[in-house]
Amino acid sequence: MKKWFLSILIYLPVLAYPQEKSFARFTADSSMDHSVISFCLKDAETGSTVFESNSGSSLIPGSVLKIITSAVALEILGPDHTFKTVFGYSGKTTPRSGKLDGNIIIKGGGDPALGSENFIEHYDGFADNWVSEITKTGIKRINGRVITDDSYFDYRPVPSKWLWEDAGNYYGAGAYGLSVFDNTYAIHFNTTDTVHAPLITGIYPEECRYVLTNRLTAAGTQDKGFVFAAPYTETASMEGTIPSGSEDFILKASIPDPPLVMAKIIDRKLRDSGIMITGQPTTTRMALIPTENFVRVYETVSPPLKDIIRVLNHESINLYAEHLVKELGRTSRNRGTTEDGLSVIMGFLKEKGLYRGGLFMEDGSGLSPLNTVTSEQIVEVLRYIKRESRYFDDYISSFPDPGKEGTLRNYFRDPIFASALKAKSGSMTRVRAYAGYLTTMSGKNLVFCIIVNNFDGPSRAVVAHIEEILKEVIVNR
Repeated sequence: MKKWFLSILIYLPVLAYPQEKSFARFTADSSMDHSVISFCLKDAETGSTVFESNSGSSLIPGSVLKIITSAVALEILGPDHTFKTVFGYSGKTTPRSGKLDGNIIIKGGGDPALGSENFIEHYDGFADNWVSEITKTGIKRINGRVITDDSYFDYRPVPSKWLWEDAGNYYGAGAYGLSVFDNTYAIHFNTTDTVHAPLITGIYPEECRYVLTNRLTAAGTQDKGFVFAAPYTETASMEGTIPSGSEDFILKASIPDPPLVMAKIIDRKLRDSGIMITGQPTTTRMALIPTENFVRVYETVSPPLKDIIRVLNHESINLYAEHLVKELGRTSRNRGTTEDGLSVIMGFLKEKGLYRGGLFMEDGSGLSPLNTVTSEQIVEVLRYIKRESRYFDDYISSFPDPGKEGTLRNYFRDPIFASALKAKSGSMTRVRAYAGYLTTMSGKNLVFCIIVNNFDGPSRAVVAHIEEILKEVIVNR
């Protein structure tokens, strides 16, 4: 009897080992000596744990946090929710002379994608359309100015817990009541001269020509250039290195005041069309907006939320996530703030029984290093969307196909992942995370999340380990 029992004890680890050997190799790697790995793997239907390691540890998730933000936004707002930007004028018109004693007004409605390169066809020529509609009214002279009403959200576009290093760069663009062009402008350089600072050859849009202190150097082949700037300022400092030998290298930066840029662009286009304007463009942050006799001339409607979320998760766009947080606050509490939006998200998770503890959200995108979450928390949200949501098809389509598109275009290229994996990635300095859905070769539907913090080695090696772990799950589970 004792021999039989001992044989079972010896044999059980052997049965489990083929399922876990890749994870064991990962944790044994010397680059993981000082790291923390949180891994949770559950059956999508029953919720039973298939494998876990530190699944209750609260770690920095990077952009995997967008899984929660986009899921809750889709559930509360619905896939067909849209944002509206209204264009018109206020004041008194004199039809005979074509004079407007008043102002051109652009009312922002929180659209995260207005004029975005991700929706070129949808917004094609939107600013020209606005100007064309004004000219049709017969207005030829404006005794006033162009004013952007950006009061739809608060005037704290950047979450307070973001790093100073991030806020001036394109991926650190803040969420404004009126955002435009992904709140990003392009600085063009000629870097063929490696002796002097790279030469700025152009800025687009031109209205983003700020006072730029150029401390960049041209060297090597990697882009390690950063722009340091704060919202609503007119100066920025450029630091670091950008690749040498290019006649047109582009460094992307965040627009410090998108509503003002939009007002300047419309002001220029109106003047170019022959309309005289006496005042200078401004925003409601800087000047009170007159509301008397407002006439709506044109309305630009965003793509539906399901399309915005698809781009958000495919390309991991921080700006869109931060807009959705504020939109949740605006629609649920009539306060378009980050704090109110995050409170709505936490309230939803608790109401649905999805809050597991260890979740600390400082933003909606995952850019703040003070965000933390457990792998089990992410898995439970993914399970809920799959089992309970009417919008699961819209949600899962927002995850990029492995090895082909979005943030996964360069990873999970093994053919085994093609029809077996739908996942969202997250990456920051010393942070790599993946979460999503797996279909095994035996037909099981699993949900997973793996978060790695504070590894010593190259990030590509970490991802390679994660690929092996997930491949083993697909094959053996």
